[in-house]
Amino acid sequence: MVKQDAYIIADIGTGNVRVAIATPGGQVLGVSREDIRYEKDPLYPDALHFDPDALWQQILRLAKQTLATAPHAEIRAITATSQREGIVLLDAKGKALTGLPNIDHRGREWEPILSDKSRVYQLTGRYPTSLFSAFKLVGIRERKPAIWEQTATFLSISDWVEYQFSGIAKYEHSQASETLLFDVAQQQWSDELCAMFGLQASLLPSLRTSASILGPVRPEVAGDLGIAPAAIVIVGGGDTQLAIKSTRPAVDDMVIVSGTTTPIVKLTGEYTLDTEERTWTSRDIVQERFVFEANAGVTGLNYQRLKEIFYPNEGYDVIEKELADNRHTFCMASLGSLLADEEVSLTRGGFIFPAPVSHLLTRGSFVWATMVDIACSIVKNYKILAEVAGHQPDYIWGCGGGLQSLTLRQLIANLTGKKVQMRTGFQQSSAVGGALICNEALGIDGQMDAAIETVHPQEEAHYAAIYAEWEKTRDYFRNMN
Repeated sequence: MVKQDAYIIADIGTGNVRVAIATPGGQVLGVSREDIRYEKDPLYPDALHFDPDALWQQILRLAKQTLATAPHAEIRAITATSQREGIVLLDAKGKALTGLPNIDHRGREWEPILSDKSRVYQLTGRYPTSLFSAFKLVGIRERKPAIWEQTATFLSISDWVEYQFSGIAKYEHSQASETLLFDVAQQQWSDELCAMFGLQASLLPSLRTSASILGPVRPEVAGDLGIAPAAIVIVGGGDTQLAIKSTRPAVDDMVIVSGTTTPIVKLTGEYTLDTEERTWTSRDIVQERFVFEANAGVTGLNYQRLKEIFYPNEGYDVIEKELADNRHTFCMASLGSLLADEEVSLTRGGFIFPAPVSHLLTRGSFVWATMVDIACSIVKNYKILAEVAGHQPDYIWGCGGGLQSLTLRQLIANLTGKKVQMRTGFQQSSAVGGALICNEALGIDGQMDAAIETVHPQEEAHYAAIYAEWEKTRDYFRNMN
């Protein structure tokens, strides 16, 4: 049996955990996934946590399942990526105490402790809210003293996964950008920020660069998985940054990462801020590069839920055909996506169509309206980024499972007037990005497929009118919130 060099990429998203095996050439040999199990924390109005030990067992189980589907794979390296604001708290012996996902908002009631939020934005590149890790730590400190007294340090979820594989604790720069304790421009932890939150700098682990070699896989883990003991662990990074890397972009490129949520980013060579404090700026996993970002929120999740309602037994191909056949564009929607220039997210939404109900209204009408809402939300955030930082290229890169929809790609192209480009394997962007990181660390030229699929803009005037109608719909529901 001829063995094939391959990598394991663990990817812990908001909704599920995936373990992929990919080759140096970016071919995904297999993927296994399971939902992540969260539990509510009754001590806070809006708090969720997870059991890190249970998550680790899921990762091992999924790794074994995926390895079984790729018997020819010779694992040379392992890396990890994850949701960016989630953390795991550890005691002095390295034992996990609790896991807090990005959607945990236990720190919300302590947001007023910051007297100068603009100063925090200047240092961290994001307006401080309970989404970010420092507020999660404050929430634990203020209401769970038994856990807090044991807490010696904390790691991002992907850094913790790599710690489980290697036994080496550290924090990678793109993940550190999400903590509110990291000076993004200076690329270092900030004593000033720690003082603002009343947190000791001793909580902060050492920083490491993405695509650097962390160390060998722990022998007991290699033995459990049945992989070569010579396999090494490589520092990964935030899930958005790994997905971006899969497109192989350049500075000044825009990238849409379409998944459960949809970050829209511009890659910059300098630390860029918005005078209106609407955007995020993070370290990229590529040295000396920054990610200037707005996020359209739960776009892919909305599409998935609508599919479950209207197309429970049909595949996405059926939806795409019905969308292509839809000639009646009078149904519009606003379903809670995020816009960078809105201070408060919308908690009420819905569909608007002429009354009485027309015989022309079909299930495809509602999904089409959902697609328009997703596309317009992406485009609005794109326009904000372009307004602040400019965008000269005639194309936008796209990646992530949401862009499997040709309808969505075409809508984005029509509404921006830019080509939308996807590379081969864009559906599994985190796995491809992980393979690129491993190649870089090992000094391997993976010779990935350079093919690009391109969607060109069409009927721009017609879609400009649809965008204007969407804005009216958005305003209607904004006034209801």
